Amino acid sequence: MESAGRGMIAVGFIIGIVLLTMFFGDQLEDQRNPNRDPRSQIQAGITEVMLDQNRWGHYLTAGTINNRPVEFLVDTGATDVVVPASIAGDLGLTRGRKGRAMTANGKVTIWSTRIARLTVGDIVLHDVDASINPGMGDMEILLGMSALAEVELVQRGDTLTLRQFN
Repeated sequence: MESAGRGMIAVGFIIGIVLLTMFFGDQLEDQRNPNRDPRSQIQAGITEVMLDQNRWGHYLTAGTINNRPVEFLVDTGATDVVVPASIAGDLGLTRGRKGRAMTANGKVTIWSTRIARLTVGDIVLHDVDASINPGMGDMEILLGMSALAEVELVQRGDTLTLRQFN
């Protein structure tokens, strides 16, 4: 009987650890990307998406490329939307003209491409210039100026609002 009690305590302890891991794992993910389901509103022909800054001061958000879910890092220093080569094929992107680009990690070879449909919240963009970068790991896609130039950006405090005028 005593060993059954110990077994129940061990099972309870393991369940508690699993639940704590799930809870804190979700908390950490919310700190890394607080915009996993970006808030949108549409009023008077204007679509707004409000993004919260993460704990490191960046704006990460969920979105889609060609109807496939992705994660974007808003990067006003990137000329184009930049997609890691490791996931470009999964997103239906094909390599176009080969070129060179200067990145934070130095010069890299890239390939031009076009994104048929890109979304962030309720903002929808079509035929967006992009580049495929084989030097990027499996990280966020850089949401660069080829997409951001199509919307108005307003930053107040730790919130970035993207506005699309329809």
